[in-house]
Amino acid sequence: MENNTNHRLQPEESKFLSGPLSRFKELLFTFRVQFSFIKAFRKMHFIGPCVTVFGSARFEPDNPYYQQAEKVGAALADLGFTVMTGGGPGIMEAANKGAYEAGGYSVGCNIILPFEQKPNPYLHKWIDIRYFFVRKFLLIKYSYAFVVMPGGMGTLDELFESITLIQTKMIQNFPVVIFGSEYHKELCHHIQIMAEEESIGPEDMKLLFVTDSVEEMANHIKIHAIEKFKLVKEEQTPKWWMGEA
Repeated sequence: MENNTNHRLQPEESKFLSGPLSRFKELLFTFRVQFSFIKAFRKMHFIGPCVTVFGSARFEPDNPYYQQAEKVGAALADLGFTVMTGGGPGIMEAANKGAYEAGGYSVGCNIILPFEQKPNPYLHKWIDIRYFFVRKFLLIKYSYAFVVMPGGMGTLDELFESITLIQTKMIQNFPVVIFGSEYHKELCHHIQIMAEEESIGPEDMKLLFVTDSVEEMANHIKIHAIEKFKLVKEEQTPKWWMGEA
């Protein structure tokens, strides 16, 4: 999520960032986080397999990036994936809309903020989340591929979080697609500099696939996610008493 200089921290955020609290308050915080995870796991248990689309909340429907994201969402739905986003407006809305209107399944992990973000109208299911680190975990947990559309600071954070987990083998070698070569050219150039300066290995360059083509994106994900991991969408019945409805 891009920065907004008018944003003031809510009381709970201020406490979270202020350093050590009393032992009791920090224990309560761990309980809130645990409850957030359990609630999300129950809500999202049967949504996969997913592809997560990252991108800016600020692009309007007349923006070419928004329109590309719609096509991306539709193509992912056609492959049989649930399309997962951060649940908000802009690129997130566009990807969800593309999947929704293509007859696919569309979900969102919406962050609770006093500005810029509310669930978009193209979600079959969503969950509201108070903590960014819980949200980022969920956006990665259920996905077998990641598509990085044009975005801001939050999008770059999500990209490097995903690629670091893959690089360090904390998660499988899922495909990461950077969509929009012109928009991301300086980013890709900097990653190339990292490889040349040996702050990353040359093999790490292979973890990213850069394209401007929806068809190339879909084919790359088909080969490196569906075929590689032999993905099959299983029909299961959620149990309401487990909080899975």
